[in-house]
This record gives sequence, C-alpha cells and structure tokens, in this order.
Amino acid sequence: MGYKAGMTHTVREVNRPGSKSHKNEVVEAVTIIETPPMVCVGVVGYIETPRGLRQLKTIFAQHITEDCKRRFYKNWYRSKKTAYTKAAKRWADEAGKEAIKQDFEKMKKYCKIIRVLCHTQLSKIKSLKQKKSHLMEIQVNGGTIADKVEWAKEHLEKEIPVSDVFEQNEVLDVIGVTKGKGFKGVTSRWHTKKLPRKTHKGLRKVACIGAWHPSRVQYSVARAGQKGYHHRTEMNKKIYRIGSATEENNGGTKSDLTKKRITPMGGFPHYGVVNNDFLMVKGCVMGPKKRVITLRKSLLVNFKRKDREEIDLKFIDTSSKFGHGRFQTAQEKANFMGKLKKDIEREKEGLAAAAD
Repeated sequence: MGYKAGMTHTVREVNRPGSKSHKNEVVEAVTIIETPPMVCVGVVGYIETPRGLRQLKTIFAQHITEDCKRRFYKNWYRSKKTAYTKAAKRWADEAGKEAIKQDFEKMKKYCKIIRVLCHTQLSKIKSLKQKKSHLMEIQVNGGTIADKVEWAKEHLEKEIPVSDVFEQNEVLDVIGVTKGKGFKGVTSRWHTKKLPRKTHKGLRKVACIGAWHPSRVQYSVARAGQKGYHHRTEMNKKIYRIGSATEENNGGTKSDLTKKRITPMGGFPHYGVVNNDFLMVKGCVMGPKKRVITLRKSLLVNFKRKDREEIDLKFIDTSSKFGHGRFQTAQEKANFMGKLKKDIEREKEGLAAAAD
C-alpha cells in the first residue's frame, strides 16, 4: 500500500526497435506514490474447500503498534484499548508458545495458501493527519508451504519494503477510490447532450426516460446521482522507478548531473515532502493527494513490447508544481537570481542575533 503524493513529468529515450518513436525522446507524465515499509503483524493460513478458500489459522505477533490497533476501534479515545492483548499473552508463557508452535505446524500440514497480515506506518508520513493504519494481506509465493510459513514466522514484527515485492520495469495494478464529486446532474454525470435553449423546464436533462411499457424506468437510463468516490482498479501501470529514502540523489539520472531529491521545489501541492521509499508509475492514478492506493501484482501475462521495455530515464522534473518556475533546485534558483532582499534581511537578523 502507498499514498499518492502527486505528479510530475519525465524525459526518456524510447527503446523499441521497429517503432516510429524508437531512439526518440518522449515526455511522459508520472505519478509518485510514497510507500513507507509495511510491518508484518500476523500470518494467515488458508485451506481449499469445495466452496473456495477457508481460513484455518491466524497467528498474531506479540507486539502490535497503536497505529494498527486504532484500525479495530471506531472511537479509540473512549475505548479500553485492549485489542489483541490475549494474542500477545500467548507469547509470554511456555504453554502459549507451545500452542503457537502447534498452530504453525498445522499450517504447514493442511494449508495451501499462506499470507502475511501487514499494516502501513502512517507515523512516517508527516503530511498525513490520519492515525489509523491501513491493513492488507500479502500472499507469500515461491517454495514449499513449509518454506512460506518459516519466512512469515521470521518476518513477524519486521518491516517489508516495497522493493521486496516489486521491481523496476515491472507492470502492476493500482486499486483505489476516485475523487468524489458529490451529487451531480445527468449532463455532468453521464455526458448526455444538452437540449435546445428554448426547452421547457430545463435543458440539462434526459428528455425521454423510457417507453410507456415496461412501466418503470430501466437501470440503463442516465439519471442524476452520485459522481466520483467510486472504487476502481486500473491495470498494467509501468513502474519507472523504485526510489529509496536513504538515497540523496533519488530524483537524479545518469544524464542529469544535478543532485536532487524527488520532491519538487516547495513540495508536492497539498501533500508535502516525500521522505520515504516511493514508486514512480507511468500516467495518472485515481484519487486526490494523500489517498491510499493498493498495489497489486499484475494478474495478466504481459507480452506487449511496451510493457517489457527497459526504462532508462534521462530527466525527472522537480520544478515547482504551484507556479511557473523552471528551477530544479533551490541552489539553482539562488545562483541565477543572486541574493534576494529576504536573504539580505535574514543575514542582518543573524548578525544582530550573534552580536547580542
């Protein structure tokens, strides 16, 4: 899971022999999704039944953060804050540890699918005011069932970075909720044609909503109602870069020698500064800034050449997204503009403070 920070644009050279744009430079819009490491707090085992998958066992970690516990309460302030205290006590005594060991053995024997329960770390994103973490199950693939259970057991209470799940040039699916528009009329909601100017009782309407019989309005007729705030899945989004929080030059490229971070000048509008790991995805992603986005491995086999193309970025734009400035860094702006009045006043204030 990640949080939508904003958009920028990149320049790259197309590497697709046979295409008209091969070896040409193209400018493409990209979305930055901030993805702090998720913490594994549980292991879930599923068995196959004639009616589908059924959960066999869920084993929770000994220590669960307050951010995660908040998700299980509607009103944290007035609650007793006792969620998962029984699960934690199982790890304290020998009898509980033995029971947990037996549960892991049952998973190895009966389960067909192993998933880890992980939650986001909202405390690492300073621009978000929300305190409730988002939870999701991540399926463990590769190896035998015993290997999967052991891997999940080892990673309890440990961080799982986005680079352990996805890699550059991979294609993924993004899932989220679109921007909400509220109650809208039929012209805005379904883009029906406006009626002529002299139409009686309004012209942003559907003139005929159906025949006499069947004597009811069919579902397929465009009507006014809620627009936006819909759950949507967008498939086959190309990963252009997986950025690291520790890398100082995570906004630079081989062709662009300027040392800069991915955050544009002044920060992303209505979001702020990206201080954690991030994904750079081609194109747009649903929802406003700060919206939680679920990232999923692609369900389809990607055989198209554009999906399998190796991406080598030449330039990532980090100029201000709020004005018309083209400066990529604050240092670049200072070198071009020289000392500004505010800089001289700041120096005077510093000298006065030092003299006192």
